[in-house]
Amino acid sequence: MRFAQQIVVLDADDVATVASFWAGVYGGRVRPSDPSWYEVEVDGDYPLAVQHAPDHVRPEWPDGQPQQSHLDLYVEDIRAEHERVMGLGAELLEAAEDLDAATGFQVYADPAGHPFCLCWGWSIWRAQLDG
Repeated sequence: MRFAQQIVVLDADDVATVASFWAGVYGGRVRPSDPSWYEVEVDGDYPLAVQHAPDHVRPEWPDGQPQQSHLDLYVEDIRAEHERVMGLGAELLEAAEDLDAATGFQVYADPAGHPFCLCWGWSIWRAQLDG
C-alpha cells in the first residue's frame, strides 16, 4: 500500500500551544485549518497535526498515565538541539548518561505532555539494524 501523505496527529487541549511548539521543533509554521485542527507545515509537507481533545490527559512518563505514542527525532548535535527544544518549551523527562556516547537518546515532553526523544548516532543504529 502506498500512502499519499503520512501525518502524526497529537491530541491536546491547547491546540495552538502544542502546534506552535512542534512548528518550532520542525522549523516550520502553523496552519490552522479550524479551531480544532492545526497542521505543522515544513517546506510544503505536513509531518504533524494537532487536534483538539478537551479531555486530554497528560501522559506521565515513565510511570502513571500511559503514553499513546512518541516521536524519535534523530539529530546531528544533541547539545544544540536540546537547547533549542528547551527554548521552545520542552520538558526534559530523562537525560542521557553520556552525551558523548556514539549513540543515545534523551526523553522530553511537549507542552501537552506528549513524550518524544532526541536521538543521535543514526548511522550506527542503522548499521546495527542492517547487521
